Amino acid sequence: MSTSNSPVIGQPVPRVDGRLKVTGGARYAAEFNQPNQAYAVIVSATIGLGRITSIDSAPVMRLPGVLTVISHLNAPRLAYQPYKGVIDPGVGERLHVLQDDQVRFFGQPVAVVVADSLDHAERAAAALRIRYAASRPVTDIHDPRAEQVIATQTAAVNARVAADRKRGKADSALAAAPVKVDAVYEMARENHNPMEPHATVAAWRGGKLTLWSKSQYVGNEQAEMAAIFGIARENVQVNCPFVGGAFGTSLRTWPHVTLAAVAAREIGRPVKLVLTRRQMSFTTGHRPRTEQRVALGATADGKLTSIIHEAFAETSRYEQFFEGITNQSEFLYSCPNVRTRYRIVPTDTSTPTPMRAPGEASGAYALECAMDELAVALNIDPIELRRRNEPKVDESSGRPFSSRSLLQCLDLGAERFGWSRRDPAPGSMRDGRLLIGWGVATTTRSAAQAPSDAIARLMPDGTVEIEVATADMGPGTYTSMTQVAADTLGLPMDRVRFTLGRSDLPTAPSHGGSWTMASVGTAIRAACLAVQAEAAKRAIADRRSPLYGAPIEQLEWTEGRLRRRSDTEAGETYRDVVGNQGPIQSKASASRSPDIANKFSMYGFGAFFAEVSVDPDVRTVRVRRLVGVYGAGRIINPRLATSQCIGGMVGGIGQALMERTVLDPRNGRPVNAHMADYLVPVNLDIGSLETHFLEEQDSIVNPLGAKGIGELSIVGVAPAIANAVYHATGKRVRELPIRIENLLEA
Repeated sequence: MSTSNSPVIGQPVPRVDGRLKVTGGARYAAEFNQPNQAYAVIVSATIGLGRITSIDSAPVMRLPGVLTVISHLNAPRLAYQPYKGVIDPGVGERLHVLQDDQVRFFGQPVAVVVADSLDHAERAAAALRIRYAASRPVTDIHDPRAEQVIATQTAAVNARVAADRKRGKADSALAAAPVKVDAVYEMARENHNPMEPHATVAAWRGGKLTLWSKSQYVGNEQAEMAAIFGIARENVQVNCPFVGGAFGTSLRTWPHVTLAAVAAREIGRPVKLVLTRRQMSFTTGHRPRTEQRVALGATADGKLTSIIHEAFAETSRYEQFFEGITNQSEFLYSCPNVRTRYRIVPTDTSTPTPMRAPGEASGAYALECAMDELAVALNIDPIELRRRNEPKVDESSGRPFSSRSLLQCLDLGAERFGWSRRDPAPGSMRDGRLLIGWGVATTTRSAAQAPSDAIARLMPDGTVEIEVATADMGPGTYTSMTQVAADTLGLPMDRVRFTLGRSDLPTAPSHGGSWTMASVGTAIRAACLAVQAEAAKRAIADRRSPLYGAPIEQLEWTEGRLRRRSDTEAGETYRDVVGNQGPIQSKASASRSPDIANKFSMYGFGAFFAEVSVDPDVRTVRVRRLVGVYGAGRIINPRLATSQCIGGMVGGIGQALMERTVLDPRNGRPVNAHMADYLVPVNLDIGSLETHFLEEQDSIVNPLGAKGIGELSIVGVAPAIANAVYHATGKRVRELPIRIENLLEA
């Protein structure tokens, strides 16, 4: 039995949840107020390292509306059973909140005040007096007291992220290379700063906990909270129908979720806890500060002979966070001699966490700037340099690429950008008094797929319900998954109802890593095909059906109707088949087979072209236009994909020119933990953003042929801008973000 798809996939349909969002009907975590609800406010440590010596809560308890003050002095001893979600660092132990007197980083939660109103809770939290015995923390990867260590998980030979890898003899090849570049590139620590702050509403009923919580991974939050409280997983329910932006910061379950649940259990009523913008700079992760050395050796005609990529990055002392910062240097360009080295530096700060394109965005900055420097040294156009080093296979594994369209992306981008008009001499292009620079960089991101389940349910009225415990933090998951189901079933989209964001739904992977469509979408497709098969079985078993007794292999679904193959009769609709016998439901699972995973190297590719203007007097930099071209397989919804790419480009502009979390070295306090001083791009910072998608067919990556695009769309933006700044000024800045002081003459 086969199915014939209606043309829903590939159409730029509007968001199915758009009306809810623009009318205020979409409810976010902090909006799920409960009857008799109390309010909790976290008190954050004001030292960066040490211990608590006293907490004077008695005066606070006498303030109006205060219900309780919870600290390590009176907090319940929580189970904190062993648990490691796929998103959690595999080595180390998560923060055990309010379980001892130790302060491990500035801003660590050291108490929580609960009151009958938010005003009362905030006033009481500000009045709580805590004394400390402080030590001087290590907060900088360059601190003489800091040491580089090998992340335990990266030591394995077959680890996804390796501490050390090599092929050939990179060091001797570099020494012998006629042309070489050897430079160090730094990237500042960044915070995610999504629109929606972290929030949790917690309520207990008997021994069961219900959470309305901002989360990109409700299944993980359910399991984590069950482990922390030592209760059965089915006794925790997590709800999150909408997420107001996240970029990775809501993948893990942070201490505020535990505190909300503890407070609710202690006072016997629901509790709401919402983090402030400042607190989000302390305890909900960040992109780690990194330093990278990239050394490239090449022949006089531009063939790479050596790539050396060494990186080190911060982590906390209590967990080992690492990311794929050196991975792309092993396969992006053809080179016989490659050596990568990755070390982490434990510091007295909170644990970093994935931030949009974790590792790749940082690693691409160093590699792609070094490639630009090599092009200058060789006097070769940077696109031509990449063309001369295009690999035929993934040289890190010897596997063929399932598809690879990097050169096509460069070609189309050059055409759309007008690259042929570029004068290669630095400082040679002007617009009036402004210096103009053009830069290029490539992008790549793994086309990953994780196991996922889904349920499809045909209803008596002919509609279909789809259920998966995934999330939607803004890319349009509601819409794209509805498209997949409608396309598979041959139904109009308004006949499909898609439900997500509940931990009691079929298991889904994290809503991060650019694998949601490949994973969840493939599972939905499988569930739809399975429910069609079940419906066909019901039809041929129903004596009232015109298809009664027909061999199932002679039937097919076409445009939402079941009919005999090559029969011109109308056939039966889903409504006809379901009838009054009750819904037909099928659950399906989908995952990438090991055979495919072990045979092919699967990535998305792309290219960015940037134009910047630099004021020659005050050295301000503006991005005037960006062109991005992507080879990302089948594009499910071009409108949503374009929106994703615009968001990635804007994030890349922030990474290149603005975003930088600054820590006070005395205590690790983020001194710019507010939106006045932590700069992010706003409308006036954004020029023309242009996106293009190649017609790329890849039947290997997954049955939908789709590759993730959310992170692909940021990976090469910052180096394209940095290369454009060099072209405009002739000054090579090897530090992000690029600031005015970097460009001032010495």
